[in-house]
Amino acid sequence: MKTFNVKVKDVKREWYIINAYKKTLGRLSAEIVHYLLGKNKVIYNNYLNIGDNIIIINAAQIKFTGNKLIKKIYYYHTGFPGGLRKIKLLDMLKNNPEKIIKIAVKGMLPKNSLGRLISKNIKIYKGKKHPHTAQQPLELLI
Repeated sequence: MKTFNVKVKDVKREWYIINAYKKTLGRLSAEIVHYLLGKNKVIYNNYLNIGDNIIIINAAQIKFTGNKLIKKIYYYHTGFPGGLRKIKLLDMLKNNPEKIIKIAVKGMLPKNSLGRLISKNIKIYKGKKHPHTAQQPLELLI
């Protein structure tokens, strides 16, 4: 009996919709990463991109525990001397709520070329509307 090795062309990718309304950021991100990596499939391999595509809706209504809305600060650097910038979570939630989920999910993915490839399989939207109705996504209740 030969050993079966899965190939990327053999994988059937599903499309899932996740409603982020009143969901905690960390728990939601962990579930998203589970499906992005393909750990829900029998043919899971840690060195192949066999995960599914995820659509997140209602990113602006995500829930945070504790005092994170006031105290949590995101840092980034412009690349120029003295270019360290910071933005509070509350300001980011008003201006760009999609980026909060994107940062949380990307932090849970592998830090290599496979992680960068997998991070392209997530689509995040502020409200309920999304342009992916042609893919016939399944509603995922997390």
